[in-house]
Parts: sequence; C-alpha cells; structure tokens
Amino acid sequence: MSEPLIRLKGIERRYQSGEHEVTVLHPLDLAIDAGEMVAIVGASGSGKSTLMNLLGCLDHPSGGQYLFRGQDTATLDALSLARLRCHHFGFIFQRYHLLPHLDAAANVEIPAIYAGTARLDRQARARTLLTRLGLQDRSHHRPGQLSGGQQQRVSIARALANGGEVILADEPTGALDSQSGKEVMAILKELHAQGHTIILVTHDMAVASHADRIITLRDGRVVEDSGHRATDDNAASPSGAPAHPLPGDGSQLAAPSVGQDAQGTGAAVRTASRGWDRYREAGRMALHAMLAHRMRTFLTMLGIIIGIAAVVSVVALGQGARAKVIDDINATCTEP
Repeated sequence: MSEPLIRLKGIERRYQSGEHEVTVLHPLDLAIDAGEMVAIVGASGSGKSTLMNLLGCLDHPSGGQYLFRGQDTATLDALSLARLRCHHFGFIFQRYHLLPHLDAAANVEIPAIYAGTARLDRQARARTLLTRLGLQDRSHHRPGQLSGGQQQRVSIARALANGGEVILADEPTGALDSQSGKEVMAILKELHAQGHTIILVTHDMAVASHADRIITLRDGRVVEDSGHRATDDNAASPSGAPAHPLPGDGSQLAAPSVGQDAQGTGAAVRTASRGWDRYREAGRMALHAMLAHRMRTFLTMLGIIIGIAAVVSVVALGQGARAKVIDDINATCTEP
C-alpha cells in the first residue's frame, strides 16, 4: 500500500482562554490519499475550520504528527512551511478574498509571484487558467465588476496558479446562488477527475455529497468516516462542466517535492533575478493600491507632510531659542 499524501497521527489543537485551556480538536488520526475528493462536514464549532487550517499548514497542532508525503511538518521552519503551502496547496474561500485594486489576471498571478515564477510565464499561466474557466473576456475586470460566481472562478484559478496539488475549499458555494454553486462544484469535480486532491469543508450535505468520502466532525472529534467511495465516472467530465474544460495535459504546474522545496534546495527560486522581480512586483502592486485609493493616499501623504513639517518647525524653534539665549548671555558678558 502506498504512503498517503496526508497523514495525521494523534493531531490535536488546544487554545488558551484566560486561565483555562480549551480543546478544539481532540486527538484524531486521518489519512488522505493523493487524488481523493474528501468532504469534512460538521456544525459550527465542530472544529472543521481548525482542521482545515492544520491541513493547509496555516496553523500548528498542539500535539500529534502531521506528515505530508512522509515529511513531518513539525521539522520545517516558517519559511519552509510557507514554501510548502505555496507549491503544494491552493485555497478557495467562501468570500473569495480577492484584492479589490487588482484585476482578475493580476489576482491569479499573486501565488506565482510568491513562488518566483518569471513574469511572462505567470501572465501566460493566468490567461490560460482564466480562459479554461470561461473568464477570458473578464481578465481585466476588477473583483467589484464581477459576479459572485465569476469571483469564485477567479479564486479557483488563483488556487491553481502553482499547480494546486491539494485544493482546500472552505464553503466554496456558501456565498453563491444555486446555479453558480453548481458550476463551481462541477469545476471542482473536474479538477478531481484530473488528479487533484480536493478537500471540501462545509456544513451543507448537498455540497458534501459530491465527494467520494465524507468525514463528519462533532465537538472536535471524528464521529463518522464513510471511507473512499469508488465511482466509475470519476474520469469523465461531470455534467454541468464549464464550457472551457480544464484538460489534464499541462493544467498542473510541476511542483517540487517536499524534500527538495521545503528544505530550500530549489536554487531557481532564490536567484537574484527572481528576487528583483518580486521587489518590482511588490512596488507595482503598491502603486496600484495607492492609485486605486487616491483620497486615502492623499490624506496619508498629507499627514506625513504635516508631521515632518511639525518636527522641522519644533527643531528650528528650539535651535533659534538656543541661539537667542546664547547671544543674550554673550551680550551680558561683554558689557562694561
């Protein structure tokens, strides 16, 4: 039997609340194979969001062991964990979390910027993903100019920017109408058919029913695990699939293994040219943000100018007063 992609051994999460310690996740064991489509369901407060944060390496467990491709994530430092998230995980959120001052294509490019992908390569990648998701004519629209379903498709494209080996979807249809929700689920099922590992976090059993395996949480404990459900149509495109399918050939970017990438041996990512590219892109995004909020930028700059002018004025007054006192003392000393 092959090693699971994700294995949790006795994972638990506790938080300090005043003088008391609250256990959100009790020790649990879980294994997820590569290519599975898993739904984690439970009521509010059941611990499903906490488990998702642990699976996505966004949080650290209070106890137990988390193995990704056999690598214990506890042995990785913060930078290595960031690289692991960047190259292996894609995140889809209920509220999209798109940057409002960037257009759709620029939002999709952001993970590739963090990964150090060359500008032309990531722009081509973003265009390809948006085209396959039926948004080729919306690539230069900002989030505020897109519908909820279109924004969610942009967030799916963003999750795939670095390959999206594992896609963590937190209530992906929660803010959508029924038709847009069906389209998003069709896309996720198609990605699953291509070999992506899909982990859905939801309280909606209608959404969970699309998965091959349903894990139910209650009060921080796994109370039911349906196990893998074999299906004959996994390889086929699901009904209601998008008009622009996501063919498996070339739809995923090759992502380095944890042993190479997480330990920082990928020399290409650390090259000077890509380092400068990151600074340039950071400056470009900062400029876009300032231009998108001109009044806020003006008031901020005005506050800085007033502050500097006030400091200079106080220093000048102090120097002038000091010089006047010295002149008065000198005049007194020289009088006969």
